[in-house]
Amino acid sequence: RAAGRFALPPTAEEHVGALTDALSRVRGELVRLSELGERLALRLLDGGRLLAVGNGGSAAQAQHLTAELVGRYHCERRPLSAICLHGDTSALTAIANDYGAAQAFARQVVAHGRPGDVLVALSTSGCSENVLAAARAARETGLETWALTGPAPNPLVDLCQEAVAFDCASTATVQEVHMVALHVLCAAVDREVSLRGGARALEEVLS
Repeated sequence: RAAGRFALPPTAEEHVGALTDALSRVRGELVRLSELGERLALRLLDGGRLLAVGNGGSAAQAQHLTAELVGRYHCERRPLSAICLHGDTSALTAIANDYGAAQAFARQVVAHGRPGDVLVALSTSGCSENVLAAARAARETGLETWALTGPAPNPLVDLCQEAVAFDCASTATVQEVHMVALHVLCAAVDREVSLRGGARALEEVLS
């Protein structure tokens, strides 16, 4: 097979085989991901907020995460405060135009984040400059910084207080296991909210 970006994509069998191997690594992180979800639930129930950042496919996953928190993942409960920082395209493009693309997330972190909030940063490489800048801004603002990345070591893992890194050969496989990891996190959030009496019927939430 040709090397680099001109290489043939994996066959379906190879793709699924790589994903199956990678899921065993997710299993090894289940306890930690569940603990992070429980901590996040307590933070959000106490009035905190989650901010999420990523680029490309990781941006889509960041938005998926915030949708599960503001809406719901599994059971009816009170909505939880979560903002995906690429969602406001006017702010994103204005900041990138005026301050440079590397600051597109960082300036929003300073605007929306408060001490004790949580930044979740997703990056398959752990090297995206705008995500790294967001993590630095979050730490300076007093937020907790959590990362999901591909193979470590990488700069984002080094910057964040909590990091779960998956050693997968392809970007696609990293993104697929990140989605599973995010759902494990969301399940733990919903479970903890339910145990603490925050789950309600939908009509009660909206009344």
